[in-house]
Amino acid sequence: MTGGSPEEVARLRWRCRRGMKELDVVLLRYLEEDFPRASSEDRDAFARILELQDPEIFGYLVGRDTPAEASLCHVVARIRRVDA
Repeated sequence: MTGGSPEEVARLRWRCRRGMKELDVVLLRYLEEDFPRASSEDRDAFARILELQDPEIFGYLVGRDTPAEASLCHVVARIRRVDA
């Protein structure tokens, strides 16, 4: 399964631009490397992650906090693997 229309990916790419350069790099890497093969559930969860504030996303990615929603936890873990 390939994910996302070109328009959707372009919107997500724009939303990956954050106030923290570190987040830009990690989120864009996931978008480019893992998102195209992600399930529709994971694509939706990634879009929801991008709606969060930078400190919250950063806390999830460094393991300081854990999302309450299982689908977000799954995508956060995948983002962390892509960045490893």
